[in-house]
Amino acid sequence: MEATPAVAAAAAAAPTAAQEVAAAPEGPLGEDEEEEEEEGDDDDDEETTPVVYTMENKPIVTCAGDQNLFSSLYPILSQQLPREPMEWRRSYGRAPKMIHLESNFVQFKEELLPKEGNKALLTFPFLHIYWTECCDTEVYKATVKDDITKWQNVLKVHSSMDWLIVVVECDAKKKNKTNILPRTSIVDKIRNDFCNKQSDRCVVLSDPLKDSSRSQESWNAFLTKLRTLLLMSFTKNLGKFEDDMRTLREKRTEPGWSFCEYFMVQEELAFVFEMLQQFEDALVQYDELDALFSQYVVNFGAGDGANWLTFFCQPVRSWNGLILRKPIDMEKRELIQNQEATLLDLRSYLFSRQCTLLIFLQRPWEVSQRALELLHNCIQELKLLEVSVPPGALDCWVFLSCLEVLQRIEGCCDRSQMDANVSHMVGLWSYATEKLKSLGYLCGLVSETGPNSEDLNRTVDLLAGLGAERPETANTAQSPYKKLKEALSSVEAFEKHYLDLSHATIEMYKNIGRNRSAKLVGKDLAEFYMKKKSPQKAEVYLQGALKTYLAEGWSLLITHTRKQLAECQKHLGQVENYLQTSSLLAGDNNLTEEERKHFCQEILDFAKQPSDEGQKVILSMHSFAQLKNLHFDPPNALVHVGGTLSIVLTLANQMPISVNVDQIAINVHFSIEKNSYRKTAEWLTKHKTSNGIISFPSEVVGLSLARSSLPMLELYEMYEKSPSDNSLNTTGIICKNVHMLLRRQESSSSLEISTGLTLEDGAHMLKCSNLILEPGVNKITFRTQGKEPGTYTLRQLCISVGKMQFALPHIYPIVQYDVYSQEPQLKVEPCTDSLLAGIPQKIKFTVTTGHYTIKNGDTLQLSNADAMPVLYHPESKAVIYSNTKEKTSEASLTIQSSEKITSINLPMAPAYHMIAFELEVLYLPSTPICMMENENLPSKEPRRKSKGKEISHNCMATIDQKVTIDCPWSIYSTIIALTFSIPFKAKHSLLSAGKRKYIQVCVQNMSDISFQLSESNLKSSEICTDLSLEPLNSKTEQHIHSKQAVFFIWELKWAKEPPSSLQCQFSMSFCSAPSEEHSLSLKPYTYEFQLENFFTLYNVKAEISPPLETEYCKTGSLCSLEILITRLSDLLDVDKDEGLTESDGYCTTKLMYEVVDNSSNWAVCGKSSGVISMPVAVQATHKVHMEVMPLFAGYLPFPDVRLFKYLPHHSAHSMQLDADSWIENDNLSVDKNMDDQADSSSIKSRGSIHSAASAEHKGLPMPRLQSFSPGQVFNSSSGMQILVIPSKDDHILEVNVT
Repeated sequence: MEATPAVAAAAAAAPTAAQEVAAAPEGPLGEDEEEEEEEGDDDDDEETTPVVYTMENKPIVTCAGDQNLFSSLYPILSQQLPREPMEWRRSYGRAPKMIHLESNFVQFKEELLPKEGNKALLTFPFLHIYWTECCDTEVYKATVKDDITKWQNVLKVHSSMDWLIVVVECDAKKKNKTNILPRTSIVDKIRNDFCNKQSDRCVVLSDPLKDSSRSQESWNAFLTKLRTLLLMSFTKNLGKFEDDMRTLREKRTEPGWSFCEYFMVQEELAFVFEMLQQFEDALVQYDELDALFSQYVVNFGAGDGANWLTFFCQPVRSWNGLILRKPIDMEKRELIQNQEATLLDLRSYLFSRQCTLLIFLQRPWEVSQRALELLHNCIQELKLLEVSVPPGALDCWVFLSCLEVLQRIEGCCDRSQMDANVSHMVGLWSYATEKLKSLGYLCGLVSETGPNSEDLNRTVDLLAGLGAERPETANTAQSPYKKLKEALSSVEAFEKHYLDLSHATIEMYKNIGRNRSAKLVGKDLAEFYMKKKSPQKAEVYLQGALKTYLAEGWSLLITHTRKQLAECQKHLGQVENYLQTSSLLAGDNNLTEEERKHFCQEILDFAKQPSDEGQKVILSMHSFAQLKNLHFDPPNALVHVGGTLSIVLTLANQMPISVNVDQIAINVHFSIEKNSYRKTAEWLTKHKTSNGIISFPSEVVGLSLARSSLPMLELYEMYEKSPSDNSLNTTGIICKNVHMLLRRQESSSSLEISTGLTLEDGAHMLKCSNLILEPGVNKITFRTQGKEPGTYTLRQLCISVGKMQFALPHIYPIVQYDVYSQEPQLKVEPCTDSLLAGIPQKIKFTVTTGHYTIKNGDTLQLSNADAMPVLYHPESKAVIYSNTKEKTSEASLTIQSSEKITSINLPMAPAYHMIAFELEVLYLPSTPICMMENENLPSKEPRRKSKGKEISHNCMATIDQKVTIDCPWSIYSTIIALTFSIPFKAKHSLLSAGKRKYIQVCVQNMSDISFQLSESNLKSSEICTDLSLEPLNSKTEQHIHSKQAVFFIWELKWAKEPPSSLQCQFSMSFCSAPSEEHSLSLKPYTYEFQLENFFTLYNVKAEISPPLETEYCKTGSLCSLEILITRLSDLLDVDKDEGLTESDGYCTTKLMYEVVDNSSNWAVCGKSSGVISMPVAVQATHKVHMEVMPLFAGYLPFPDVRLFKYLPHHSAHSMQLDADSWIENDNLSVDKNMDDQADSSSIKSRGSIHSAASAEHKGLPMPRLQSFSPGQVFNSSSGMQILVIPSKDDHILEVNVT
């Protein structure tokens, strides 16, 4: 194999040691193998760059027979054999692989065959080939046959079954000997003699040295056979080796089992895979050995130790680091084989082999990752095994190993690859820096005085443990050995090497974005500078680290860094910064009590020092004390001009001891609304917190908000489209809550306090002096008096201690209190949900004095309204409340009334108080309270115009009453509107019984209270002696509940002809139940309505008769319906219209009748309507006959018979029949013969339409129908029923029950 070229970028991670890969059988490594390995172990003293060495071992193939023949063919064979890959299928389901086969062809010797017990794979001959070009039968019998027989006998003795006989055919020899038999005869003889059952073990190679197609085909067949047999041998022998190795591994729990012996066996398998260029499989073997050994060490630490581990518990005497510049470190391998290796020897050798294979696999970055894990694990394993290690020995071993790995990687990668993969190597740089620092402290190279004699002796011992430098690095100027030796030689050399490593490591960390790690290295560098008395250099690194820790919330790191920074600032003389840091540390709970007291005392000592006038040190207050909450009294933070406001601050003192405070001050900012309108007390109260407590977010001392406490990102998609073609121009993501994420966070993390922060000592300043702040929670009370109306905002808080001031520059969230100056106000509102008209109602008067003081003699003057008098009670009281709505006093209320004005004397009250009292009023409207509704004439009944308004059908009608009030504090009058609701709703209806007439009035209580009704009366507004109304009501008093109705009935009687129109007025007295006595009499409730054309003109009677010779009507049988229409009066004024026809003093009018059955109990047969000419004379009668069919059995009500006036189409005062009536009147036609009552024998349903009638409707003007007024037509058969029995042949009985 040739040397592997330099690798490129890092590849994927290698398989871990825990991968389940089949192991290999047992077999010690032979001496021949070691010799061959050492052949490839060559040192290049001239070149400084390490050379990638490879193993030159190849599978051994022996050659017997004609050696001259094989020598002539060897160049072609060695060149053609590895050219074509072969698929290698392995056992246990492992994936097949394509491999290129190479072989080491050697002359056959019996000494090469494996002896009993020697199962080394590297020296194992995998295939034996016998070469011959014999073409003469005699020669074959004389010499060749015996030679092949001896060769096979030797193979059988050593159980070698992998062999092949190659017969070479040459045309030149064939021509020279014409008497020889064909070649096939020799091949057949060989196959018959030696290959009876394995004929494929004899192959023919024709003219191998000629360039012909026949020769090429022969070579291809031969090479294919050779590759196949080699793969078969590999598979068989490797499988057996793996089985033996697995058996050996399973015996690891038995006494006497040795890890070193097993190590050599499995490494033999790794060598074979490496020989076959299967570096991944070879690496797996070493990973398995690594994992097995690690598990034994862990078990040993847990108390379950193996005996063979005692060999690795030897004290460490050499710490020369890893050796990675040779493919095989034979010295350490021999130590392992002889069971004399220490833990570091085993780990070093194992990692060197893994490193070599990883570089072959072009994965150098994995070497750095594994190296870092190895170095950390070795230190832990030495502790678990309790190995004795001299102080500093491990630091030397780690430092050398880190540099060795880095230089090994640099040797196989160019600069661009190194720069692109810094992240893989920076860990080793950092670890090397850390170990060099430890060595510097150990050897006294960092101390102020330099190393002493003890330190020098320790340094000599450490350098002695390194031993002599290795030959492969002796000529290298920057070898790890030389660097360590030089760094430990002097203080200056150590400083140079340590600073170079530290700066390089920090730069690498920054380049890959690992700022935390960079800050950590910088922190170590700062500690080094502090040891070197260079605090100005250390401060830069400490400030950078502290900034990072504050942003991310690492509290313990913050505390430790602050302690270092405080020491640095003290050395630099930065007084203000040192005091700020000391205050942070004094309030830090991560420190001990003594440490906190020390830093607190530093602050107090400075504060006690005398100071120049006006020069004070201003620090942030967050570290000294924290503002927890603030409490206003009154709670709404609202006070009138001249009022007193209390503010209670809750401060948490962070100091560990009590602190005497000279003054605590709050700076207040005053502002007035821009729009010059003053807020009212009611408005301000609605916009204030209810409990008056404002809490401030708790904060860790000196610690900014961690990232986890910030609100989550609210990200939304954003699209921007072109206005021309609506195509997408740009897209992106926007943050909706960026104002929350990027807002300024007030924190004491800033170490530089602005010198411009001052507290102005002016009028708007709240102060509290000479206090003692105890550790923990303290409450401080401030009191202020409202002077000027406006809004006062608490801006800053300052605590003064001697010459120091601890300031909170911004109080957040915003804290405000308001001082208001309010105008006097009068508020009038009902005591109930609604005011009812007609009964006494209570009204509440509320006077808010505002800045006005009510004096003796101040009155409220109400303009009297005739419809709403004020009811005075001598026991009326007025209650005075304070601004906080607490009752302060009570006074009697005096009311004086005149003809036009009612004066209410107000009791004396100071400013910003409230006077409340109640009065009773009674609404007495000057016009009748009526809301007219007629059940019979919903469309024609006129309604009176009044101030009343009806909200909805089920709600009470309301009336607004305006009242003018003059107040003593204003020259202007106040007009208020009181809305009164009418509690009743009335409606009337006209009832008829023949010619007798009755008037029914329904009164409904729409309110929520009950009433007593009495003195109900109905009279005509016109003077008419011939007409009388006789009441039919039995009770004089009636009780009506909420939402209930009461009915009143009167009979209407007349002596002469009644009038065509009658105006009526209904009245009744009412009072609430239980009744309240008042000196003022209540006005009755009235309701007016009008009746028109109420005299009965016609009587309609219907009779239904069963069919002839039957006693009852039956379902489905035709029955006779007779309608009798009778005129009950002579000609009246109401009859004089367009439909009246007069001839020779004989008057007639046309009527239309219609039979309708809305309940669908009857089917009308024939015409259901018609027009008749009716004489206008008393007892004039018209009969109509038709047939109907009952559809159901039972007592069925009679069909309805309707009567209309039939008017000419040109009548201006007639109305057209509604659409439903036209649909019912399907047989009505307008022609000259419409008076004829044509009978039809056909039965039609009421919904059918006659085609002839429809045709006539299209061309002729439509007739006009006019309904009679209520009471003009009396249907005497209304409500009558007739018994209908079912037919006998019906299977389903339907009974109608009404």
